[in-house]
This record gives sequence, structure tokens and C-alpha cells, in this order.
Amino acid sequence: MTDEQGPGSRLCLVTGATGYIGGRLVPELLAAGHRVRVLVRDPGKIERYPWAEQVETARGDMADDRSLRAALAGVEVAYYLVHSLGTGRSFETTDRSHALTFAAAARAEHVGRIVYLGGLLPRDEDLSPHLRSRAEVGFILLASGVPTAVLQAAVILGSGSASFEMLRHLTERLPVMVTPKWVNTRIQPIAVRDVLRYLVGAAQLPPEVNRAFDIGGPDVLTYAEMMHRFALVSGLPRRRLLKTPVLSPSLSSHWVGVVTPVPNSIARPLVESLRNTVVCREHDIAQYVPDPPEGLLGFDDAVGLALARVREMSVPTYWSSASMPGAPSDPLPTDPTWAGGDLYVDERERLVRASPEALWRVLEGIGGKRGWYSFPFAWRVRGLMDRLVGGPGLRRGRTDPDDVHVGDALDFWRVEAVEEGELLRLRAEMRLPGLAWLELRVRKAGSGATLFHQRAVFRPQGLSGRLYWWSVWPFHGVIFGEMQRNIAKAAERLERDHDDPSSVDVRALDALGDPRR
Repeated sequence: MTDEQGPGSRLCLVTGATGYIGGRLVPELLAAGHRVRVLVRDPGKIERYPWAEQVETARGDMADDRSLRAALAGVEVAYYLVHSLGTGRSFETTDRSHALTFAAAARAEHVGRIVYLGGLLPRDEDLSPHLRSRAEVGFILLASGVPTAVLQAAVILGSGSASFEMLRHLTERLPVMVTPKWVNTRIQPIAVRDVLRYLVGAAQLPPEVNRAFDIGGPDVLTYAEMMHRFALVSGLPRRRLLKTPVLSPSLSSHWVGVVTPVPNSIARPLVESLRNTVVCREHDIAQYVPDPPEGLLGFDDAVGLALARVREMSVPTYWSSASMPGAPSDPLPTDPTWAGGDLYVDERERLVRASPEALWRVLEGIGGKRGWYSFPFAWRVRGLMDRLVGGPGLRRGRTDPDDVHVGDALDFWRVEAVEEGELLRLRAEMRLPGLAWLELRVRKAGSGATLFHQRAVFRPQGLSGRLYWWSVWPFHGVIFGEMQRNIAKAAERLERDHDDPSSVDVRALDALGDPRR
């Protein structure tokens, strides 16, 4: 690969490569002729990306100096694209600690440049905690001794971004909305394609450049104007906004969490930041990364392109690509003699009169619009309850309607492990007093049958966790039993109606009839 690189080629490290921006930046850097190394905690999470075989992979963590230094060794440009958005009250401390560790490691490894995507800052206003933390991280990196470019952006418009999804669902679902004062705040949004162009261009900045740059699109709008313009572009009637001064950021974020797929833990810092005026004060970046001949993408065009990607189901990355902030990340305890405390298990086996291929096709299409094959109303109620306490609920759906990959979000679950044709393990990201997993396993049983093994595992935290398990235990036989039976029926119908179930697009299940009804 090295021999084919041009004279401007750099070895670039991308942190946050499985996130919304990082997952899109990697292919742009490769297309520009750079070599790319990605820093990830779980290398399995990048297998779903088409660029996975074209990059170097470094396993590490932002809090671990040793793994950071190993990942930064020989790197010329390091992209800092991580943050602790929505992880709770301590997120500023976490961001500060990570930035300090990264800065020290980059300096020790003689990295040529750091590029950081931060937040656009207002003049003479009290910053929201989110913007305050973004600003502090930028100051730490600029003071690192490594030449740093801090690109400061406001709302990023692109299919799958949290800000875009919040705007889209508020506008589409609420023809009339009672709004807080922040809908009058002036914002300079920017299209994600222009953000990526600036990020790639920053790799070529001269070494003497060590500063922040404001980046924004050509339009300055209030949030109310953004909603009206979004409705116009998407062909919706004009939205009516009834402004009231009594809606606090807390109440607003809870409302956003209920109406949109963005959970309260992420919606709150985004909403709090909307009280700040975020308009560019300079456009100096154009001296180093010139505007394209056709100009920067305007709001209407950016929204139109994003909506087209959503409708065509060609969204490369989502805000939910990264794990839920504050969600559990412990792997499933696999040792039968695990001594870490109580481990409650609901385990079921069923013989399915279908091939393993048919059963697997059903399992890999589970969740999202196809649901969970048992009592859809009960699942919807559970999802609503989760959203009311700040969890993701069911609105995240699926990243891809047909395939599953490690790291994907499936409603309020996260894909923890996939063994093609054999195992699908999901980790719960709903709000629970403990950690929970759902494991679906396929085994060939002979004589044209398949053994379907289903296991729900719960590791309680404290007394509340134990009380929770025993309070829902009576319903497990109904919910999980019905789920297994209906999945088996769907696989048997798929086997019966198609000669080669392994070649059938799983969307054929929609035509077979929903066994939950």
C-alpha cells in the first residue's frame, strides 16, 4: 500500500472510528490517498464497514496511556473524534481526563498533528455544559505541544446524525409543537460532507498552524426556521410552533426523548446547547481548505440529500453506531461457575422443523419494524417505559433491516456477538438495575430439524436488581416462550415456501405473514 501513496500521503489515526463522523471519515481519508489506522476497544465492531480490510486496527482505550501510545506510534495525523456526550454528570471530568491522556501520548510519540472536531462557541454567553466541555478539550489539545487544528461546528446536517434525527422527527411527528425559548436561537448548521472535507483537508495544514477554526454552512437560521425549512423540503405542511418560556432544558429534553429516537441522555446536552448562539465569527479555514467551486452546501440541499439517503436506506453511519452513553458494556459472563454474584437465567430449547439456514434468516432480521415475535403491545409499552426514564426505547430500530453486525443497535439492544448461522448475542441498553443479555443459538439436530436455543441472562445490581428480576419472572414464560414459538413458526414457513431459504432476502418474511398477529 505504501508504494502506491502519493507525496501528500500521511499515516492517520482515527479515534471514534465506529461513531457517526469517524465511520465516514475513514473512507474519505483512504480516497485521499492516506494510510489509516483506527483505534477501537473491540476490533469486531469494524467488521461491518466496507473499509475494514483497508485499515490497520489498534485495540485500545482512551483512558489507557499504554494502548494509546502503541496506537499513536509512527502516526503523522491523529483525529480526536471521541466525547462522553450524555454519560451523566461526570462527562466533563471524563472528557478532560481523556484529552489530557491523549495529548500526553501524542506528544510522547512525536505525532505531527492533532485534528479535533469540537463545538462552535458563542460570544459573551454562559456555555452549556456540553459546549463548555468541548471547548476545554480543544484548549487541552492546543496546549499539548503537538500542532493542533480544532474545527468548531454547530449542528451537523447529515442522514443518521443525532442532531438531524432530532430535527427530522420533531418536524415530521409534530404538526403543532409547544416550544421553549431556544427555538429563537441563531444557528449556523453545516452539511456533513463539508465537515468531512475540512477534516480531510486539515491533514495537510502547515506545521506552524495551531489554532481553532469556525466551520459552518452558508445559512444562519433559528431552530424554528430550521423546522419550517425542513417541512418545506420534505413536502410537509407548515408547522405551527407555540412558544412558551416555561419549558426548561430538562423538560424539553424529556419531550425530545419521547418523540424522537434520541434518548434523553443524549437529547439533554444537545437541547442545553441550543440555548447558545452558535454562528461563525471567521472563515479562515478557507485559506488552507478552499471552498468548493459550487460553494458550501446550503441547509435545503443538505436536508434534501440526507432525506434521500434515509429513503433509500443508504445511510453509512448512525448516531446509534456508538454504544449508548452510560449503557453497560460488560461482556456476558460465560463461566458456568462464575463467582461474581447472582446470575439469573431463563433458558429454553425447541426443535424447529426447518433448516438452520431458515432459522438464521429469521433471527438476523429480528427487531426494528419486524418486532420481537411476541406480544408487540407489551414490547411497545416496555419501550415507552424505557424512554420515560431516559433509555433508548424501541425507536432506534435497526441499522440495517436485513443483516446484523457486532456493534449494531437493535431497538434497546446492542449486538455483542455474531457467529454467522450459529449465534446472535444481544446486550441490553435499556435502563435496568443490572446487566442483561439475550442469546439466540442455532444448532443442527439432524433429520431435517434444527435445535433453537434461547437464553436470557440477568446480572442484578443490589437489592433493586433482584426485586426487578422476580417481579418480571412470571412474564418470562409468556413473553420469551411465545417469542421462541413464533420465531420457530416463521422459520418453518420460510422453509416450506422457499426451496433455498439461505438465498432469500429476509424481507420475504414480511410477505409470509407476521406470526405475532
